[in-house]
Amino acid sequence: MALAVVLFLVATLIAVLLYQVFGEMLRYAGKFAGPTAYPLIGNGHLFINKSPAAFLHIVGGLLKQYGSCIRVWLGTQLVIVVNDPKDVEVLLSSPKYIDKSTEYDFIRPWLGEGLLTSRGRKWHSHRKVITPTFHFKILEQFVEIFDRQSSTFVKMLQPFAESSKSFDIFPQVTLCALDVICETAMGTKLNAQVNSNSTYVLAVKEITNLIQLRFYDFLIRYNFFFRLSSNSRKQKKVLKVLHDYTNSVIQDRRQQLATAKSGDGSAELSDHDLGIKKRMAFLDMLLQSTIDGQPLTDLEIREEVDTFMFEGHDTTTSAISFLLQSLAKNPDVQQKTFEEVLSIVGGDRTTPITMAMLNDMHYLDLVIKETLRLYPSVPMIGRKIVQTTEINGKMFPAGANAIIMPFFMGRNPEFYPNPDKFDPERFTVETSAEKMNPYQYVPFSAGPRNCIGQKFAVAELKSITSKVLRHYEILPPDEQRDESFIAEMILRPEHGTYVRLKSRVY
Repeated sequence: MALAVVLFLVATLIAVLLYQVFGEMLRYAGKFAGPTAYPLIGNGHLFINKSPAAFLHIVGGLLKQYGSCIRVWLGTQLVIVVNDPKDVEVLLSSPKYIDKSTEYDFIRPWLGEGLLTSRGRKWHSHRKVITPTFHFKILEQFVEIFDRQSSTFVKMLQPFAESSKSFDIFPQVTLCALDVICETAMGTKLNAQVNSNSTYVLAVKEITNLIQLRFYDFLIRYNFFFRLSSNSRKQKKVLKVLHDYTNSVIQDRRQQLATAKSGDGSAELSDHDLGIKKRMAFLDMLLQSTIDGQPLTDLEIREEVDTFMFEGHDTTTSAISFLLQSLAKNPDVQQKTFEEVLSIVGGDRTTPITMAMLNDMHYLDLVIKETLRLYPSVPMIGRKIVQTTEINGKMFPAGANAIIMPFFMGRNPEFYPNPDKFDPERFTVETSAEKMNPYQYVPFSAGPRNCIGQKFAVAELKSITSKVLRHYEILPPDEQRDESFIAEMILRPEHGTYVRLKSRVY
């Protein structure tokens, strides 16, 4: 009898605690449409033991079945998938919703509290410090790096053009993007394109794979279970490689600045120093910056440099790969793009690209926008709902993760007639102004936490794509492949991005 009473009291206490923690969330979540959820696992069974590519198929099916704003439980974590541009506008434009969703916690062991993952006052102060790094004068000087690494890229592609066989261009683009971001972020030459087996290159690849595994497995989304897994031990090893490399670069540069200061009495850097001469604008800016009169610590600098490395290579890899594949599938678009590049740069393949040339490539701008509509580099944008709030008549409970999915918004026929057609003309000024809600197209996010490196990314995309087009005609692969995607931290092709190359004669 006494045991029964104790068990009853324990059960009652657990029930009360669960209600205090989840009561409000359960009450409001019940008003959203969505699949039937089960105790503890929620809807986790829908995703467990599925292939990575199945995620988008499952979520796409749920959106068709339940509407543009649905709830999904991953274990005890509530996810509200938001695909109505009116709701997206509220979530992205308001400073109330700047905390990132739970998914970003999985990146924190690598990036710490860098600009992507930080919140509150730290995010505001660091954003203010970093914004000048992307000033157009500094970007203009980075174009020389884009051009040089693009030249290496087309050389590495030459054997594929000579063979005329289909190949997956995604891995080679990844190495090129790594070379670009390592030199612009840290001022060091990684030479990943010619040394793809370097320790740092392999470490970047492994950490991104480990992080994405936590997105869909509802068990290892919880830190308790993740720490018990073999993935946790792998992550510790690979993080040591990544952090040691960044730390060594920071220490080397600090020493160089100290030497410069002792030599001429000043460590201040001129505009010229920040560009071609030093080629370390991002790291130099951080080393020279102060917040409330105090310099950034080595840890804070490492977090921001690692963030730039992460955000600056994977996303551009995805965009460039899908862009080149889209040009292969649409030869009329490719020809028009090539003619524009030729008219601006001229017929000499050795002519270096300048920022002025890139700015004049207006049609390529449209091609990039259309590519990102169909293949957004970041297929999901997450926000944590810190306080229960009403958004357009819907109550979003505190603790919920609001997930915006540009992948599905870009393919919605309500927003884009004939959405599967690759049509850059959708983004002409006239068409966009007449028909488009700006929040239905958010490949670089929007609002206070929009992508700070948007202009950097577009300049890099234009530089590499224009360089490839000056050397090669991009052809579709010999064999037809089903198009399917893996939504990790970035959008990846499940079966690769296959093209053929033919040396261009003109």
